[in-house]
Amino acid sequence: MNKIGLIQELRDASGLYKTDAEKVVTAFFDAIARALARGERVEIRGFCTFHIKHYRSFIGRNPKTGRKVKIAPKKLPFFRVGKELKERMNR
Repeated sequence: MNKIGLIQELRDASGLYKTDAEKVVTAFFDAIARALARGERVEIRGFCTFHIKHYRSFIGRNPKTGRKVKIAPKKLPFFRVGKELKERMNR
């Protein structure tokens, strides 16, 4: 399922107009993205947790030339599945 499929499911389940369902889904994803950008942890009980992992800079190697390259520090979002969702998948 992609974003359009999610909008369709929300529309069918709630009776909202497509534009309203799209606004709800977009607002939901935007709220999660803003919270992660602020460094906050996002938890949807029973479903999932989103958090940010911080990576320090390090010296890597260019595989094509073999030259050493400095890799900048970075932050990446991570998703961890919730217990209830995990159990639901294994029924």
